[in-house]
Amino acid sequence: MGVGPDFDHERAAMALGHVRIAGVDEVGRGPIAGPVTAAAVVLDPARIPEGLNDSKRLSASRRAALAAELRRCAQVAVAHASVAEIDEINILRAAHLAMARALAALDPAPEMALIDGNMVPRGLSLAARAIVKGDAASLSIAAASIVAKEARDALMRDLAQQFPGYGWERNAVYPSKAHRAALLDLGVSPHHRRSFRPVHNILYQEK
Repeated sequence: MGVGPDFDHERAAMALGHVRIAGVDEVGRGPIAGPVTAAAVVLDPARIPEGLNDSKRLSASRRAALAAELRRCAQVAVAHASVAEIDEINILRAAHLAMARALAALDPAPEMALIDGNMVPRGLSLAARAIVKGDAASLSIAAASIVAKEARDALMRDLAQQFPGYGWERNAVYPSKAHRAALLDLGVSPHHRRSFRPVHNILYQEK
């Protein structure tokens, strides 16, 4: 098996006396529509699913199967920050807000959080450590990346049914050529992020 995430970061936290360690990751910082979504996952060391990895390195079918398995054998919470919040406080702070909400939704509460990235969200009430490229290093963060990706993709598929024509069910809501063309043809939907340049430029091109 190739190099992938392991449980070393979690074991180090357990050696400090922490029992419930949550991995936290978010998805949806780059898209131009929809919320940013975060997941927090506390793995059972005795029931870690085989094949956990950074969600971007997994096929869609494998990711879906692992997300379902994680919901059966781990403690899982998902939370979002809305388009309005993204536009108001910026995407980084909104991503951190979603992470904090996911952590707060875990019951029982974790004792430590391993956060994907280089910053710990402000105001957390528990011990936390940021790990750059954590979804490739920590099994708990990899698990969170899988759950968050599946949750946001499902949400955007649902929104694509309500707002057809933008291709959200297939373009991951990034500003693809077809998505930009749909913006020009259909206009800006209530779920587009007005603070993001492609949307902002279309809204204000006549001004």
